[in-house]
Amino acid sequence: MAKRFLLLSSAAFLLAALSPTLSRAGTAGTAGPPPAAAPAAAATAAAPATAAQPAPAVPAPVTPDPYSAGSVQAGATRAAVCFACHGPNGNSIAPTFPRLAGQNAVYIAEQLHLFRSGVRQNPVMDPMAQTLSDQDIDNLAVFFAAQTPTGLEADPTLWKAGKALYLSGDPERRVPACVACHGPLGRGNPAAGFPALRAQQSVYVVTQLQNYANGTRYSGPKAVNATPNSKMMFAIAKRLTPAEIQAVASYVQGLR
Repeated sequence: MAKRFLLLSSAAFLLAALSPTLSRAGTAGTAGPPPAAAPAAAATAAAPATAAQPAPAVPAPVTPDPYSAGSVQAGATRAAVCFACHGPNGNSIAPTFPRLAGQNAVYIAEQLHLFRSGVRQNPVMDPMAQTLSDQDIDNLAVFFAAQTPTGLEADPTLWKAGKALYLSGDPERRVPACVACHGPLGRGNPAAGFPALRAQQSVYVVTQLQNYANGTRYSGPKAVNATPNSKMMFAIAKRLTPAEIQAVASYVQGLR
């Protein structure tokens, strides 16, 4: 558990350092002790009447640990219908559908909850997610996490540029290196909720980065905060050029 908190703290630090627009809220005006409180009666009399504020939107629930709650065997039975789009054991053949094989279970569970709640929308996934119970989600998540992703090839004209961005980022434009969160081999970081990217379909990666850049990856008034890491990705994707998106997507497709 201590390791999980440390990784999440590191992710929070990276988020805070991305840009002034992502600076930590609530730090202004905190220097010095607070003023002495006025008597309760006087404060009540002086306080102006204000309209009730709506409660902030709460992100969809995320399974804390599908690895402890899910069953690979039960997931295998439920996953049969998923193979039509995501391929045998999660190795999709169609480039527009993501590969789920080897994806960490925490991320899969998170995204299925988001589809089911309508925070993330897709005409194919929406009705599928509505049929899933919490236990189904845990089972599917651990089943796909247990599968082995098969290799894909990177575009030979793009992978070098993609590798440079993935490993080094672009400090001048405040673009952090992808490796910091997704790992040197693109295996992600389950404890921090960062998804695996290795052997992912490049066409799918391009689409998702574009969706982050144009703000349509998630829906609703709190879309930018849909997940603990989404705010960071919305900011990073906006700083990437279309050519950079293509290059880094090609590079991760070739990762083993």
